[in-house]
Amino acid sequence: MSDTTGFLTTHVLDTARGCPAEGLRIALYRIDGSTREKLTETRTNADGRTDGPILPRESFAPGTYELVFHAGDYLRGTGQAGAEPLFLDEVPIRFGMAVDDHYHVPLLLSPYGFSTYRGS
Repeated sequence: MSDTTGFLTTHVLDTARGCPAEGLRIALYRIDGSTREKLTETRTNADGRTDGPILPRESFAPGTYELVFHAGDYLRGTGQAGAEPLFLDEVPIRFGMAVDDHYHVPLLLSPYGFSTYRGS
């Protein structure tokens, strides 16, 4: 195991329905200049969280990352999508992790808006 303590977690809350967003697909990318490398892809569980850190300690490195939340697929599946093209389809959140720490980047989602923050 690595000597780092840093890792990344996320979760998604469906603010329109007032519940966790189960089954939402999330991809994680590392950004290095103009290079975008896909590291992993997963889905949220019944609690709207991934089953483990989306970037575990053994893979952690400071840098720029991007979470892409496939909101359109989720919204279609829950009957919230509305007319095509969707207002929100893929929701990318690009952020930096500068220090060896726990980063938590959640998404609060509705069909016509979203919000994020650095959680704990």
